[in-house]
Order: sequence, then C-alpha cells, then structure tokens
Amino acid sequence: MSDAKNVNRPYVADKPARRPSSDELRARIPGWGADLDPADRPAFPRERFDPAASGAHWDFPERQEELHDRERSIEHGILPPVYGTVAPLHGVSGVIRRLAYAKYSEARLAHWLLLVLGDRVDAFGAHVKSFASLRPDDLVTETGLTTEIAQHGPTQRLESNRADTSHTWLDPILVAGPWVVTGLIGLRLLRGLRRR
Repeated sequence: MSDAKNVNRPYVADKPARRPSSDELRARIPGWGADLDPADRPAFPRERFDPAASGAHWDFPERQEELHDRERSIEHGILPPVYGTVAPLHGVSGVIRRLAYAKYSEARLAHWLLLVLGDRVDAFGAHVKSFASLRPDDLVTETGLTTEIAQHGPTQRLESNRADTSHTWLDPILVAGPWVVTGLIGLRLLRGLRRR
C-alpha cells in the first residue's frame, strides 16, 4: 500500500487534505454555494463520505496483472488499477494504435486520426478474413439496403425531413466505392501476374 501516496487522487480512498472555505469559493466563483442548504438538495442523505460503509478492505486497490502490453495515453502516469482486456491490440492495426498512444497526446488530432486509421485497417482485415472463410460478408443485406427498399425507403427519403437526405447521393460512393476500388486493384494485380 505504499503506492497510495504516489498515485492519482481518484484511486485512493481519502479526500484531499485542504479544501477551500465557503467564503473563498464564493469570492472566486460567481453563484457558488446556491445548494449549500441540505434542504435544497434532494440527494443529501446519500452524499455522506463513509469509506467503511462501502465494504472495501483496501486503501488502494490491488493492481490487475498485466498479461499483455497496454496502450496508455502519454498524459497519464499509471494505468487504472483495473482495466479491460477484452480486445488486445493485434496486427498492423495494433501497431498503428500503439503509435498513436506512444507518440501523440490525446489533445492532438494526429492521435485520433491514427486511431481511426487503425480501426479502418482492422475492419479491412476482417473483410479480407471473411472472404477467406466459407461465409463471406453479405454486402447487400449488411448495409441495410434490403430494409430500405422493403420499407418504402426511396419515397420516405423524398417526402420526409430526414437528416440523411442531404448526403443520399454520397452513400453509394462511400458504401460501394471501397469495394469497387479493391476489385479494380485486384484485377490489375491478376493481369500483372498473368503477363509475367
């Protein structure tokens, strides 16, 4: 439990030692203290600080064992004591995501663009893997096209105030475009291999 003094405040049981007085806060923040009277706060009975009532038997939680390397923002000194490990990073998308966390702050656009790129690379890999299996992705039904047609989609798009009507012309390009481009690249590669 010696770690407890060196960790971020949210992970320890005690509150900060010194709190500003009501007068200091009222002078610094306009309107502060409007809810000081417990009668004005319906949740008041639940707002008491009683660490013993929680049943926790620790001051700082026991750390989860790290079985794999974890991505962590460069702004944070430590990982939380417990974190999810459901989808560990893997492959090329994992390399891209690790780069985003290792090099760029969460406040930088590059961080988020690399995470989106990693997601797209992962999705592309899943599509390729589905083609290699005996049950490839169904490009028609998974895009919602059959439901759109069955539920009078074209007339609803023209007669209603739906938000997506402004980009309807772009949808086929975004949905089918990557598949068409991938197919053309594949054909070109096959032609190149045949010529050799």
